[in-house]
Order: sequence, then structure tokens, then C-alpha cells
Amino acid sequence: MILLKSRFVPPQRSLVGLYNYVHNQSVTMSHVAAARQIVQELPHLPVPKLSQTLEKYLKSVEPFLNESELNHTKKLLNQFQSESGIGRKLQKLLTEKTEETDNWLADWWLQSAYLGYRDPVVVYSSPGLVYPFQNFSNQEQQLNYTAKLISGALSYKSVVDSGKMPLDMMGKDPLDMNQYKKIFGTCRIPGLKQDSLEYNPQSKHIIVVRNNNFFKLQVINNFGQPLNVTEIVCALQEIVEQSEEMGPPVGILTTDNRNNWGKAYQDLILGFLFMTILLLNIPNLILDLDNLKSAREIQTSLFLVCLDNPMPHYDGNKRTTASKQLIHGGGTYGNSANRWYDKTVQFVIGQDGIVGLTYEHSPSEGQPIAVMTDYIVDFIKNDSSINQPDVRFDGEPEKLVFNIDEKIQKAIGIASTNVDKLASNLDLNSFQFSSYGKEFVKSQKMSPDSFIQIAMQYAFFRIHKVPGAHYESAATRKYIHGRTETIRSCSNESIAFAKAMLDDSKSDNDKVAALKEAVNAHKKYSVEAVNGFGVDRHLLGLKLEAIENLLPVPDLYKDPSFTRSTHMRLSTSQVATKCDGFMCYAPLVPDGYGCCYNPRANDMNFAVSAFVEHPDTTALQFRQALEASLDDMHNILAKTQKSKL
Repeated sequence: MILLKSRFVPPQRSLVGLYNYVHNQSVTMSHVAAARQIVQELPHLPVPKLSQTLEKYLKSVEPFLNESELNHTKKLLNQFQSESGIGRKLQKLLTEKTEETDNWLADWWLQSAYLGYRDPVVVYSSPGLVYPFQNFSNQEQQLNYTAKLISGALSYKSVVDSGKMPLDMMGKDPLDMNQYKKIFGTCRIPGLKQDSLEYNPQSKHIIVVRNNNFFKLQVINNFGQPLNVTEIVCALQEIVEQSEEMGPPVGILTTDNRNNWGKAYQDLILGFLFMTILLLNIPNLILDLDNLKSAREIQTSLFLVCLDNPMPHYDGNKRTTASKQLIHGGGTYGNSANRWYDKTVQFVIGQDGIVGLTYEHSPSEGQPIAVMTDYIVDFIKNDSSINQPDVRFDGEPEKLVFNIDEKIQKAIGIASTNVDKLASNLDLNSFQFSSYGKEFVKSQKMSPDSFIQIAMQYAFFRIHKVPGAHYESAATRKYIHGRTETIRSCSNESIAFAKAMLDDSKSDNDKVAALKEAVNAHKKYSVEAVNGFGVDRHLLGLKLEAIENLLPVPDLYKDPSFTRSTHMRLSTSQVATKCDGFMCYAPLVPDGYGCCYNPRANDMNFAVSAFVEHPDTTALQFRQALEASLDDMHNILAKTQKSKL
């Protein structure tokens, strides 16, 4: 195949002007994507009453304060909401903002939680989602599976684009569906201090990566028809033939600190030669911009497909190995360079049968990704590709070229060192709890989610003997452009339950009563959170109003009640798939745990994480404590039921 180099004459002498010029297409596509958002008649995210939020806040921080500290916090809150306090002024400003926007939080959240966040997306932000394992006895089976996965993803995209997706509901309330539109064709673009998002939903190509070599593959023709599976397999075979040698590890740059990557990205697409010509004002020179063309093909693709080598280390727990593969790829000795972590969706198909995806979190929460997962898994299982039209066209892969100069080589070296540190510091333990599942919990007339959350509280307390601030993600999608609110799972009731379980003087009936109180308290907070009446997003909005209006940040945000209750030592979320899959991610804080879970009918999948560098936490100890806690809770319920009978 002849590789054509991109030739370009700079239209302006300004580097900023040139940068904007080469991204002009992305700006246009962003506007197109915005115009194609799903139109739904949904309510706007409310601003809770100030007194309501502060009352709820005070109750939520009680487990973390002694009597003297609690009294000080009460005085602080009274001052904050008094007639002369700054809280009322900030509340007024926030209420006025709601009249100007569809969702007062949406843009703030995107910028503060994601695009302005400068730690690497790898480990710190982007989760992995493990699919059911495969058993590839040869490369042909791997490529056949990959082709069907690609076909399934394109089929799913067609369902979303056609508006045929079943409407997600929460009880009688329809949920915002716009996140489904942002899964394919989206890419995060690195900046020097802040990133941006680019949408290319009408793209017709994907990127396949193998041995660090990137290939563009057109998979949709000009009539909107997808390439058939047989043709995709042929293209994948050609990609394999062209990628036996390792390519330059350009993808490793996307694993680094966002400021580092932003600087390297400018060097990559502009290049030293480019900058020299501009500075010297030399006219009429034609520049070789292979790097720019290759980066743009990746950024504008629908998604990435990563054909991975086996993970370099296997500890006997395939679920844990898969979690590492899909969060960070195993570092420089694994597959971390066989990625472009800015893409929203990267499907991973390993030779060792580890399959799944890693996704860049900023455009979407986990549940739309999980829905897509079940669709694709069923598509492959049912061999649904045989029902698709036999569409053939020129889907020949095009190898993308990256020219690596000394500057980029140095940036690659720095990124390689950093990602190896990240990978070695992440302690993971993923497992299936098979003693029972959500059907048992339902039989006890309790919420499975609340039950599991209280089990985590109990597990943390039995290890550390102190309350653990506990984040659970609650979707606020009943509102237009809704994202998340925090469920503060640590409560007076959850701590009382943990203490009761560890107190031999308490009867089983006392323990069951404490369990029910803890579960009900969590469920109550959960309902309030999904309806937009949590604590954390409202407090964030008030703080951001102070910053934007050049007002002093209130003392509340420096108070021990705030710093302790927002130091989330437990970062958790339920991401439910029908298939035997699970999501995995890292803790939020150095001395914390991450715990994502998928409660199924008769078992539960968990992915537990901690950081190796912190001496007080290990993933194994939390797993063991969690399993013991779930067993304890089952046993006291079983005993009390038998005694009643």
C-alpha cells in the first residue's frame, strides 16, 4: 500500500491561528453534534433551598466530628445562612443562573470534574469495563470475534442514531438520553491548561491499533451502510500483516499528566520544523504534516479497536488481570502504548481472551456504556451479523504515520516512566461473590443497592475502626443534561450498624433492626440525590459562584466538617450489566478504596482497588472484609427468619 503524506501550506503566521485552522473541522462538527442532540421535554435541575441543604449537610458530617467540632460547624452554618451571611448572596446568584441555562451544573461539572482536571485520565479518571472472557485458540478466532464486535458496535450506533433506543425510565420518569449520542465519534483534545471535547458523530471510520501501529479503516459507506463481517475480517488480517513490527509508542503520550500531554501534543502536530519556519517567516515552504493528519484521523474516528498482546504478568486471578488490562494496559511492558486514551471508547481484544473496553469519562456516565455492552455481547452471542446486508466497499486499511523527533522522544520517555509508576501503584482485586445476589436481598424487602452500600460501610469500619467518607454516584438524568450527584453513604445509621455487628452483646434481632435502619437511611438519601436534592453539587455551585464573582470562598469549605466528609475514602458505584461483566476504576484518594459492583440475580461482581504506596489499604483486605460482611448480613437475616418460624 502506498502511504500518502499530508501536504499543507500554512495560511497564517500565528501559531494560535494555525492551531485553530487545523481544528476548524472539529469546531464545525461540534456544532453539528449539538444540533443533533436528542430533544426531550425534561425539567431543569433544581437548586435546593439553602436551609434544606445545610440541614442535610450537618447530619451527614456528624460521624466525622467530635462534640466541640460539631458545635463549631453549627455556628459556621448559622452564619453562612444568616441574613448578613454570604450564603444567601451565593444562593441568589445560583438561582439567577438557573434562569439562563437548561442545567446550571452541566458546563461547570464538565469543566471542573473533567476538562480542567490535570491528572492523567489513566487510573485517575477513565474506567475499564470487562466483558465475558473469550477462549481464543488462534489468531483467526480473535479476529473473527473482533469483527463481530465492530459490527455489533456499528449496529448499536445505528439504533441510537435512528432514535429507536428504548427510553430509560426511573419509575414513571423518563431519563435524559443525550449521553447515548456522545459515545461514538467523541474525543478529548489536550490543551496546555484545559482540554476540550470534540464530537464527530457522522464519522465513517474507526481506528485499529496493533503493536503500537495505528490504522484507519472505513467501516461505513457513503450510503450509511456498514462493512460486512467478512470484509472486516479481511481488513483485520491485512492490519496484522502490516503490524508485525512494533511501531513508535506515540499512544503512551495520552497516558500522561494532561499538561505534559498538552505540550507534547502541540509539539507533535506542529513540530520543531514548523515552529522554526514560522519564526523565521520563510514563505512558500511546504510542510510534511503526517503527525497532524494521523492525530486528526484518530480524533475524528468513531472508536478505537485495540488488538492487544497478552498481559505481561498474570497472578492467577483473570478478573484482576483483566482489570489492569482495561484500566492502564500494564504499562510500557504491556499494552499502554497500544491506546489513544483521549477517545471516549476503546474496545480491547487481547490474545489471552481478555476483552472489554476503556472509556474516557467526560462525555458519559457508566450506565450508557453498560447498556451498549449488553447489546454488543448479545449481538456476538446470537451471531446477529448474519442478518445484516452483505455490504462490500473499499474498506482497505490505511496505516497512519507518526514522525518522532527528539522532543517527542523525550516526552515519550517521561510518559513511559510515569505510566509505569501509575500501573505499579494500582492494587486491584476483582472477584465474583457467588453466595447470593440481589434476588435474596429483594426477598428481604430491601434495596439491593442500599444493602451493598451498607455492606461496604461495615467492611470499612471492621478494618479501620473509624467512619469512612463514602461516595456513591447517583444519576440525575431525570433532568435535561443531568449527570451525577453524590450519595453520602456514610451516616449515623451505617456506623451504628457496623458497631452493632462488631458488638457480641447485641442480639441478632438488634443487628437486623440496625441493618434495616441503615438501609432505609441510605435509600432515603439516594432518592433525594437522584431528584437533585443532594448536598455536594449544591455546595459546589455556591463555591463556583463565589469564585466567578470574585467573592471570598466561604470558611465552610475550610472547615473540618467539609474536608473530612469530602475526603472520600470509599469511591463506589453500581454499573449493572446483564452479562457477566463489571466496571473497574481507581480510588479517589491515596488512603481510599475504589469499589464498583454489578449485582446480578444470584451473584455479584466486584472490582476493588487501592494504592500500593499507602500502608493502610490493600485491595485484598477490603475484598475479604466485604465478603465477610455480606456473609454476616445474610446470616443474621437467615437466623432471625428461622426464629420467627
